[in-house]
Amino acid sequence: MRFAVIMAGGTGKRLWPLSRENRPKQVLKLIDGDTLLRRCFQRVSDLFDYRHIVVLTNKGYADTVRDNLPEIPYDNVIAEPAVRDTAGAIGLAAAVLSRFDPDASMAVVTADQVIKPIDVFQKAIADGLTYIENNPDSLITFGIQPSFPSTQLGYIKLGKGVKCDNCENQIHKVEAFKEKPDLETAKEYVDSGQYCWNAGLFVWKAKRILELIYENIPQAKPLLQKIQDAWGSSTQDEALAEYFMKLPKISIDFAVMEKATNVHAIKLDCRWFDMGSFSALADIVQSDSGGNVVIAEQSEVMDCKDSFIVTEDKGHLIATIGLNGMVVVHSPDATLVCPIEQTGRLKELLERIKEHGKEQYL
Repeated sequence: MRFAVIMAGGTGKRLWPLSRENRPKQVLKLIDGDTLLRRCFQRVSDLFDYRHIVVLTNKGYADTVRDNLPEIPYDNVIAEPAVRDTAGAIGLAAAVLSRFDPDASMAVVTADQVIKPIDVFQKAIADGLTYIENNPDSLITFGIQPSFPSTQLGYIKLGKGVKCDNCENQIHKVEAFKEKPDLETAKEYVDSGQYCWNAGLFVWKAKRILELIYENIPQAKPLLQKIQDAWGSSTQDEALAEYFMKLPKISIDFAVMEKATNVHAIKLDCRWFDMGSFSALADIVQSDSGGNVVIAEQSEVMDCKDSFIVTEDKGHLIATIGLNGMVVVHSPDATLVCPIEQTGRLKELLERIKEHGKEQYL
């Protein structure tokens, strides 16, 4: 059977005060009144039975995720008791799916991305599933055709594409994974035409990725096997709480993808944004004549330029005068005001708030 695994565990500290420890960025209604999680679900719902869509999220977000996605079964939302990065989360999902279907195919997608048009994404995922079902030892990743030389994203170097049976997209051999480059190197990558942004999207057999996790992270094997053996029984939650937090904290890229030999990629020629900061809103929300991104039911913006003015509170009026390159973000109990170029210090600000005993605002 085919399964979609939605990764929805990110906190989104760079979107504070909208995102909080108990309200992650995936459930913020920033895109035409919709959430990132909801949009992600809509992208995969045409490809997978609702019963075969699984969401991995932090324990504190589980009920919020269930409220946002009432279509999927209650138990399909898996609450991770600790943060263990993507290798642990994907290992958990693969262990659970392969327990019930040893031949399960799984597509791993993330809830904090914006991808347009949907049909390009859906065709690529469908082709990836077709390919790995005919080549079960292979791993498929997806590369985004770069639109500019980004220094904030990892890159994938691709070999020549080949046409495969029943696939519309060409399949490329992955020659190398590259970390975030400096600007000059990023320009060289883009100019060469051989590199794509690493989208963090994957398709593989659950059994195969589990084998590779065990091979590259041997200490994870007994832990995931104990969780797998208990899954669906009365000791499931107890086993998850005891063993998951003991998993090493490492990404699937470092642990497996950069070491694996049979990795292939499909190019995604589409608009793709990782919603990790307020500046990313400028890519998905139409700005006004002054270049301002305004997400507010009620607002009055006078003589402002290139600023971000945001609130989800429909009854709250935000009024601004003469701003230039500023961020103004309102939430019911906290408001952020700062120059756009200072938003990179948000994590520092949150640490300061914590040090001053104001955890209730986190």
